[in-house]
Amino acid sequence: MNYLEKYQLWTTSFYFDEEIRNELRALDPERDREEIEDRFYRDLEFGTGGLRGIMGAGTNRMNRYTVGRASMGLGNYLLDTFGKGLCRSRGVVIAYDTRNHSAELAQTAADVLTGMGIRARIFREPVPTPELSFSVRHLNCVAGIVLTASHNPKEYNGYKVYDEYGCQLVPRLASAVLERIEEIRDYTAVSLQGCGDLLDKVDVTEEFVSAVLQQSLFADPEAKKELNVVYTPLHGTGNVPVTRTLFRAGFSNVNVVPEQERPDGNFSTVRTPNPEERDALNMGISLAKTLKSDIVLGTDPDSDRVGAAVRAGEGEYVLLTGNQIGALLMDYVLSRKDLAAMKKPAVVKTIVTSELGAEIARKKGLAVFSTLTGFKYIGEKITQFETAEKEKDSSRSCDFVMGYEESYGYLVGTHARDKDAVSAVLLLCEMAAEYKRDGRTLLDRLSEIYGEYGFYRDALDSFTLRGKAGGEKIRAMMEALRQGRRLFEHVQEVLDYQKGLPAEEGFGSLPVSDVLKYILEDGSWVAVRPSGTEPKIKVYYSVRGTDAGEAEIRLGELRGRVKAFIEE
Repeated sequence: MNYLEKYQLWTTSFYFDEEIRNELRALDPERDREEIEDRFYRDLEFGTGGLRGIMGAGTNRMNRYTVGRASMGLGNYLLDTFGKGLCRSRGVVIAYDTRNHSAELAQTAADVLTGMGIRARIFREPVPTPELSFSVRHLNCVAGIVLTASHNPKEYNGYKVYDEYGCQLVPRLASAVLERIEEIRDYTAVSLQGCGDLLDKVDVTEEFVSAVLQQSLFADPEAKKELNVVYTPLHGTGNVPVTRTLFRAGFSNVNVVPEQERPDGNFSTVRTPNPEERDALNMGISLAKTLKSDIVLGTDPDSDRVGAAVRAGEGEYVLLTGNQIGALLMDYVLSRKDLAAMKKPAVVKTIVTSELGAEIARKKGLAVFSTLTGFKYIGEKITQFETAEKEKDSSRSCDFVMGYEESYGYLVGTHARDKDAVSAVLLLCEMAAEYKRDGRTLLDRLSEIYGEYGFYRDALDSFTLRGKAGGEKIRAMMEALRQGRRLFEHVQEVLDYQKGLPAEEGFGSLPVSDVLKYILEDGSWVAVRPSGTEPKIKVYYSVRGTDAGEAEIRLGELRGRVKAFIEE
């Protein structure tokens, strides 16, 4: 069917609920043709990030029917892979965040799976994504699902799938699930009737917090009491696990931003609930100025990313970038872990993450691995290390210490297979408390690191191009670059990850990915890639200079060249 035929079916079939049909009937096939086309020109794409899209009616939207279809395809894959017995006994654990409709969509997934004879273990309350990752192995499930759009605006929702190790599906597994989803051509073939006998309600927050506390590296109770912390969950899932973790760890002076403490799917106090954005922590910083707090921390709606601002003077707070937080954590964790007790300690980062943290690790003798963008690849690497250890494969066996990416995602320890803002908050507070005890701040330590390794200036530009036409423009841009369109001078090497570049020794080649990375002669680099979850083309910059001024000038030159190309 073409998009208009699909539109007519969804407006007339009684399989679809009245709210959906009324939403579509409000559109005029002539006046709103472009809107109707965007809603129905394709099925919402199931990629390595699962589903993610704007909530609403249509095959290219997040709703109970697109979620139902994806769940039926996933169910068929699980039944083929594990068999009816294990699917019934071990089941699938399902979590959801505080977004509008997340709980209902999670229930839809549970209904479809239980109707297929697969046990569903659904959380009683909204929980962080890393808690879902933890729960898959803790409950010995065959898979996990979380309904979340992470840090995206309020109009979005998403559906992420995790394997039996608690790692988000990597491409080969996502492709296998996608094949089963695409077999379902008729949405009305999906049964939304569940089986109550196969539905369990679960709560593992206490066990998750206990696992997070195992990552603690600092035990001075007086220093912890002295640290003045402001925390905001940005209306998301972080409030309970973060505050419980900090209080259990001994941080008694934790002040939660009251206006942002309670769940709110409209995220009414922020432009976007993304700690990567400078204004997301404004309310937290305002409270911190009143309380003269040492540090401000904010987690996104599903509490897998964390942003931070550090007091730099009377009434002044400096926001840290994701790469800066990663470098500080790397420096702190590696200086306090017993690396000598490990056979082969290793850290993992993504290809668009600054090299600063990697340089710190290399200087301390650790193995450094780089993966494609997406924390699922870091989670996969942990599983590879553990599998190699079980198989006594010394060439591939490593002791995972830490993984991180520039987009404010960090994981210390192996309690989860995804980025975990809860444990990152704990370690940032411990770091800040120790430095405060010694008369320093995180900014002081960062300056010392720059003095030792050189100054790094990193940035990200995202250009949004919506709809079918936007997608075509993004593809045209990437094609022009691959055909030799020159953006930068003094390029030493161009890495095209669409060709499948070699990975680290013993682990084969990296999966194919639509990414171009320009390595410049001065050690700086620029990477360009379409977003896997949003209608954006993203450009990452990492500039290395002798000081802040030199790096800032160089960054401005590179950004100017990219902007001119995008506008053209």
